[in-house]
Amino acid sequence: QVQLVESGGGLVQAGGSLRLSCTASIRTFRFANVGWFRQAPGKERESVAAISGSGDSTNYADSLKVRFTISRDNAKSAVYLQMNSLKREDTAIYSCAAGGPLGGRADDYRVWGQGTQVTVSS
Repeated sequence: QVQLVESGGGLVQAGGSLRLSCTASIRTFRFANVGWFRQAPGKERESVAAISGSGDSTNYADSLKVRFTISRDNAKSAVYLQMNSLKREDTAIYSCAAGGPLGGRADDYRVWGQGTQVTVSS
């Protein structure tokens, strides 16, 4: 059973940047699509970005594609989410998930990490 672990969250001022990491426990991770999702207090979980197993294809939420970049390093079994020009409304728990279709919803993904908190202050 693959396990995913997120890291890189924290407290940042508006306008700042963070890079989240999602690392997997097994090497076959490199064949799986991986998505980043976020859930803010009182809101539904939403898709942020996703990347194919090879890294050749990506998908973004329209409102985030200018500021966020997803990438992966399969040699390290890791997927990253670079977040720039952060806004208060980006405050949420960010989770990575594997095994779903590119651009799929949260329900489409089978394996989840525990999440990492991102808090953006004004």
